[in-house]
Amino acid sequence: MMLPVDHVIASAPGRVNLIGEHLDYNGGLCLPIGLPQRTTARIARADGGVTVRSGDLEWTGGVGERPAGWAAYVVGVLEVLGVREPLTVEISSDVPVGAGLSSSAALECSVATAIDALLGLGCTREDLTTACIRAETEYVGAPTGGLDQTASMFARAGHAILLDFADGSSTQVGFDPASAGLTLLAVDTRVAHEHVDGGYSARRADCELAARTLGVDLLSQVHDAASALTALTDERVRRRARHVFSEQQRVAEFVRALDLGDWAEAGALMTSSHESLRDDFEVSCAELDAVVEAALAAGAIGARMTGGGFGGSAIALVDTERVAEVRRAIDEAFAARGWGAPAHIDAQPSEGARVDAPSAQ
Repeated sequence: MMLPVDHVIASAPGRVNLIGEHLDYNGGLCLPIGLPQRTTARIARADGGVTVRSGDLEWTGGVGERPAGWAAYVVGVLEVLGVREPLTVEISSDVPVGAGLSSSAALECSVATAIDALLGLGCTREDLTTACIRAETEYVGAPTGGLDQTASMFARAGHAILLDFADGSSTQVGFDPASAGLTLLAVDTRVAHEHVDGGYSARRADCELAARTLGVDLLSQVHDAASALTALTDERVRRRARHVFSEQQRVAEFVRALDLGDWAEAGALMTSSHESLRDDFEVSCAELDAVVEAALAAGAIGARMTGGGFGGSAIALVDTERVAEVRRAIDEAFAARGWGAPAHIDAQPSEGARVDAPSAQ
């Protein structure tokens, strides 16, 4: 006789976006991978109320009560899924917080996957992804576009996911730099960023203004970029749109480069993406620029900031034999400027959200 499930443990990865930054909310193309670093949620039935705990941090409230801070990401998922049961949620993670590696999406997706398994909600992965997006955008109030949650839920080892936010489709694309003797290095600048801030919202507002001016719902619907840029008279808004148009093209070219095994071209496209994010979209910062410049000077074949910007992480595609040299060059660049040392991560493409340990007791 089957005993009822007492608790479920599930995990979900952080993510790195290889290319296609700030295109999700513009209906464009993005190409993320899942990271080896994961967030784990253990959700157990309880006698009363909801407790969310992570290390020394704890929030306890009544079912339906709204928390502030990090616990809102957890309770937001429960609220969107209509969960009204007393629960204890225990969180552990090695995804760096504030590093632009989607720690919030990893948290949401691990919680959604665990609660679906614990309560037998019968949700599809698409359902859970939508719930996680709504938890962040509607409950928490962060104006993100859905890339992070989709990547965390659907990532596969040895692959990147080509996400088309115009039609909601996704295609698994082989991504195995190790087969070419390369390593994808992620560098956490330790400059924390938050999505609930004016910078990200302002960039999204600029893109929405550009779309309205051009008579489209999303900038990805523009087919004649040159004419569109001429029609945009506000210089700042024009630069934002120019990034979106050029980045969309770079994603397509990056996927073609991977298909051809042309890693030099893939690296060049990464660097071009960073320049566009730095100059046209203006979401880089001194620390991100320093990582890119130092990595390229030390022999990386391509480098760019990744994530929403204003801090967080950069990535570099590096000959595996030169990884130590590139890391040292980045560390020395930070030390020369009096900054604290960054953190380095080998960004191997890894599995998406999964149930790790359902338990009947």
